[in-house]
Amino acid sequence: MTTSPALAAVSAAPDPATRPEIIRYENVGKAFGALQAVTDINLTVHEGEFITLVGPSGCGKSTLLNMAAGIFAPTSGAVSYRGEKVSAFNRKVGYMTQSDHLLHWRTVAGNIAVPLEIAGLSKKQIRDRIEDLLDLVGLKGFGDNYPNELSGGMRKRCALARLLAYDPETLLFDEPFAALDAQLRLKMQVEVRRIATQLKKSILFVTHDLDEAVALADRCAIFTSRPGTIREVLDIPLPPDRDLFHLRHNRDYVDLTARLWDEMAPAISAEEH
Repeated sequence: MTTSPALAAVSAAPDPATRPEIIRYENVGKAFGALQAVTDINLTVHEGEFITLVGPSGCGKSTLLNMAAGIFAPTSGAVSYRGEKVSAFNRKVGYMTQSDHLLHWRTVAGNIAVPLEIAGLSKKQIRDRIEDLLDLVGLKGFGDNYPNELSGGMRKRCALARLLAYDPETLLFDEPFAALDAQLRLKMQVEVRRIATQLKKSILFVTHDLDEAVALADRCAIFTSRPGTIREVLDIPLPPDRDLFHLRHNRDYVDLTARLWDEMAPAISAEEH
């Protein structure tokens, strides 16, 4: 296959593995009673990397996020953050799930303010930070609206602004756009990729959408069925400033997506119904 000029330019860029480590999973296993969720997980996330996690339902993808966040500890092996074992809630990460969990009695600004209030910032600091975040996520002018007055995409933007409020250096996403229609999902993918690049965040992103996994990632970790383990990490050598609106016409993207589908086909076929 002939490599596109854009891909050739990216291939000459520094290897992400040369950047400092953020998260390391080393021979990690996790059991919930008699149920072994994951086993022998080895993965390193570097500064500024965007890594997607794909695999059959119930293979432990969300379990990896929970261990990085310090919600629970591994049964075996170790999870470390910047070289320190994660042994309590990790305040250097932010976590966004499928549900936006917005407080219906609070305005958009009030929802974004929650982590800032917990952090003890002054009213002026909170107000200034909220204004910056509303502008960042495209919600400027909607600070006084309530969640029930927002579209699905706007609610996700509000949840994203709240996630970013206390400026975590690493973002954990657990299928955050699964409930959105195709158009809104694409818009949110663009926003997340833009914000991650602009703010230089490291990201672990769980998804069942294989097209999304390739479109967003620098690397994609492919899980086996439960007990889940990572059987391959696929490099995604697409331009960092990739145009997600037109990526479906990019031959490199099409080839990478087809390869991911081929890699996932056996696990999908064997998945329990």
